[in-house]
Amino acid sequence: MTAGKLVVRFVLAWIALIAAQMVAGMVIHLNYPPMPHMLPWLLLANAFVVVALSGAATRSEWKGWKLGLALFAIPAAIATVNMIEGVIFLTNIKLDWRGTFELTLIGYALAAALWTLIFSSKNASARADEWASPERSLLQKTWRFAFCCAAYVFLYFLAGNIIFPYVRDFYATQHIPNFGQIVLLQFFLRGPVFVLVCLLLMRMFRLPVVSGALAVGLAFTLLSGVATLIVPNPFFPDSVRWFHFCEVTSSNFVFGCVVGLIWGYTQRVAHRVAALA
Repeated sequence: MTAGKLVVRFVLAWIALIAAQMVAGMVIHLNYPPMPHMLPWLLLANAFVVVALSGAATRSEWKGWKLGLALFAIPAAIATVNMIEGVIFLTNIKLDWRGTFELTLIGYALAAALWTLIFSSKNASARADEWASPERSLLQKTWRFAFCCAAYVFLYFLAGNIIFPYVRDFYATQHIPNFGQIVLLQFFLRGPVFVLVCLLLMRMFRLPVVSGALAVGLAFTLLSGVATLIVPNPFFPDSVRWFHFCEVTSSNFVFGCVVGLIWGYTQRVAHRVAALA
């Protein structure tokens, strides 16, 4: 696929997301406090989402409903677990979480339908059977999954402890669960969901171990950190938001790379031999 076609598809996917969010906003009405210059930030956040998903969609050999389901599931899963954590941590913030959840899911569902049309006509940049996950037993898959969940918890607390002195005053006004509850939340909810998201991204990118890990780390960071926290909001003071931006983007990039390295894809040797014959 030429660079020109990639740019055209990116622009179309970006417009599709904006249009989908506008339609969702007509269905679900939320009363948020007004924020100055919000539109440019939202457009920029949407661009980051589309960059990440466009890269995965272009590399993937999936088409039709399978591609659409993947393009919906990735951002929807990230948004869902983030909102669940918001409900638990930001108890003193008056936010219509249910309405926000419905608005987000409707927007991504409509966008995914349009993205399916945009990217299904692409020429996959690799054969469907060229890249494959190594053969692994159930035990090997289980310890890898558990290790990645534990790695997420470790990185979550490492990055969080670094910035906590700078956001301590803000969270003194909120309800913070105890240490054990936070560990359970991260290990049994966010960790597993984020591992599955990274595995889905890895399956779509179909790249060798190192480059695949970097691609997953970057895409996951754009979706879960950059696009989420770059937009000003009336609930996080700017200083708190930017500290969280640095925390989440750095830890999630490392996490995405860890998942990519642990689960990395390999190129099928038989296929390479056949190509050389």
